[in-house]
Amino acid sequence: MLPTKAFAAHSPTSPLAPFNFERREPGPHDVLIKIEYCGVCHSDIHSVRDEWGAGAFPMVPGHEIVGKVEKVGAQVKKYKVGDRVGVGCFVDSCRKCESCAEDLEQYCENGTSFTYNSTEQDKKTLTYGGYSSQIVVDENYVVNIPKNLSLDVAAPLLCAGITTYSPLRHWKIKKGDKVGVVGLGGLGHMAVKIAAAMGAEVTVLSSTASKKADATKLGAHKFMHTNDNATWSEFANYFHLIIDTVSAPHDLNKYLSLLKRDSTLVVVGLPGKPTEISAGSLVPKRKTLAGSMIGGIRETQEMLNFCAEHNISADIEMIPIQKINEAYERMLKNDVRYRFVIDMSSL
Repeated sequence: MLPTKAFAAHSPTSPLAPFNFERREPGPHDVLIKIEYCGVCHSDIHSVRDEWGAGAFPMVPGHEIVGKVEKVGAQVKKYKVGDRVGVGCFVDSCRKCESCAEDLEQYCENGTSFTYNSTEQDKKTLTYGGYSSQIVVDENYVVNIPKNLSLDVAAPLLCAGITTYSPLRHWKIKKGDKVGVVGLGGLGHMAVKIAAAMGAEVTVLSSTASKKADATKLGAHKFMHTNDNATWSEFANYFHLIIDTVSAPHDLNKYLSLLKRDSTLVVVGLPGKPTEISAGSLVPKRKTLAGSMIGGIRETQEMLNFCAEHNISADIEMIPIQKINEAYERMLKNDVRYRFVIDMSSL
């Protein structure tokens, strides 16, 4: 077993604190990764505070993991020692179901093994995430980080990047399409960059008027201040696709009014309370309300290659692990532009 340093939450009400545990030795198909950086996702806060249901404690969060391969199993073919690699939101799946066969492991019908607060495929062994010194993962659930992407700014691509890239690809966004992005945070800022690189006309929809300058700088072509009632009529029946990244409760019916006929509002944020939807928001123009969750390994690698080709990376603020609790509080106040990344050498 491999002694591993980490930071963990020991209960839903306790701050994250140092925690030591053991990783398994690499098996024939495993790679051992020394973690250099780990992004901080709002999902980490939801999980450690039991806002999405009872968690398994102690909990080591973190699913935006990048580093270098330190050791490979005897039968590993894809990676070698020294390779720059990443691990995203999951570390295994059943590999047998229809979703796994179609490279959609995130929707595994027999239960995806998420990177933390989950179990391995034995349904017993707990998974611990990237707020740690190292991780052991099967090579088939590891991705390559292209050479022209710096590791620190690549880390958030493994959640924020793929969460927004996947729906843009699934709904076949192309040059000239009108894409709206609700919320300009960790997810939203990546949606703007990626959609713009695909050739779409991008509009940021935000309740914070002061974010207009940032939206423009990130590549948005237009800005809709959602607290200004006049803008709702200006953008009515306007968008081919809206990506809703907001995790706070809000009225989806209003955003559905902004869609063209036969267009889609796709939700990638996860508000803590149910939302009431009127049939009248959908029926008259055959609109669709949909959801999307990250992407499979193949699509995640495709996203990384796309970002490398278009020089897309996350806007980050680097922190030492000792400031993680402070970072959580700042995230809740929207006080980050736009993603915290932990320098794991501080561990």
